[in-house]
Amino acid sequence: MLLIENGYMIDPKSGLEGNFDILTEGGRIRRIGRQLRQELTAQERKKCRILDAGGLLAAPGLVDVHVHFRDPGFTHKEDILTGAKAAARGGFTTVVLMANTWPTVDTEETLRCVLNKGKTTDIHVETCANVTQGMKGQELVNMDALAAAGAVGFTDDGIPIMNPDIVRAAMEKAARLDMPISFHEEDPTLIENNGINRGRASEHFGIGGSPREAEITMVERDLGIALETGACVDIQHISSKEAVELVRKAREKGHNIHAEATPHHFTLTEEAAIQYGALAKMNPPLREEEDRQAIIRGLADGTIDLIATDHAPHTAEEKSQDITKAPSGIIGLETALPLAITELVNGGYLTMKSVLEKMSANPAAMYHLDAGYLAEGGPADIILVDTTATQVFTEYASKSSNSPFTGRQLYGVVMATICDGKVIYQRDN
Repeated sequence: MLLIENGYMIDPKSGLEGNFDILTEGGRIRRIGRQLRQELTAQERKKCRILDAGGLLAAPGLVDVHVHFRDPGFTHKEDILTGAKAAARGGFTTVVLMANTWPTVDTEETLRCVLNKGKTTDIHVETCANVTQGMKGQELVNMDALAAAGAVGFTDDGIPIMNPDIVRAAMEKAARLDMPISFHEEDPTLIENNGINRGRASEHFGIGGSPREAEITMVERDLGIALETGACVDIQHISSKEAVELVRKAREKGHNIHAEATPHHFTLTEEAAIQYGALAKMNPPLREEEDRQAIIRGLADGTIDLIATDHAPHTAEEKSQDITKAPSGIIGLETALPLAITELVNGGYLTMKSVLEKMSANPAAMYHLDAGYLAEGGPADIILVDTTATQVFTEYASKSSNSPFTGRQLYGVVMATICDGKVIYQRDN
């Protein structure tokens, strides 16, 4: 039994907001109210752990539907155990893993191995399965069998699916299964060098880079198919103003269209790639200030309804290579909430409730997860956050440290993460 007292609670699902105590028992929330200690029996008081959340925000455990834990196959970068620790430190109690591992998650055997290892962590680890066999874009996986084995969605994230007939067939199947399907939208035939925007950044490095058209053409195609099939589609890590507008128009026609923004895309531009080199190289690349502002506007008006980290660990040796050889991606689980508070809330673009909605309630709803909300009888997945405190990231719980945000002062400090009613992370100071 755990009692959280004196916190300022925000539940983005119901809209309930105010000073409340939260009492948990058996992994669920037993009561939300005021002065709950008085309701406990003498015996309950003896066995109840009490956390004083005075001055802190109490919010649902965050839900990240786009993370790479590199397990199996690339565990020198990250594994499910270290990834879960990074998630807990960042306030995430539920994550959905991407399936571009080795072997890929295109069989029930690999899927079960991932899920079983996830069960040994302190958080809720879910995973997508692949859309196509071996992520080759040629043959669909057995989506029915993988869904029955525990996959929560489907994606070939990391490799775009170029064959529109395969995309249509996958969406039709996903619609019948009532499961989300997520797309990495970059046409490789238009890209000379991935991870760097074609513009000032590519000119700086003397390379061809990745043009915005690579994203635009794929987003336009897949949104059209999504509206025709009725599939629940997630446009992943959106990066261009044109793609945001395409999503905005599609959402006016269909309720099952979703889009996600990463903290790095709403915080940085291609100038960061010039400054930090491969530490700011990612797919799709950081683009221009107009694109960054369009993403923020999309978040503010609900066009973009998800914030996801695309947590992508790489070793220092890999990132130290030449810009054309270094892999794309940055870690993001530990910096995501502070970046959202610093850039979006303190910047006056979104309320704290809106940020929490996009980092908990909305992603949980899209994946049909019992998560992302605070209510009596609901899951006891809770975070306590000091939104006014600052921190400077110098080290990480993740196995990797590839981040352009290292050394930057950010607002928002996760003081405690509670999952299933258990304190799984608590900050020392």
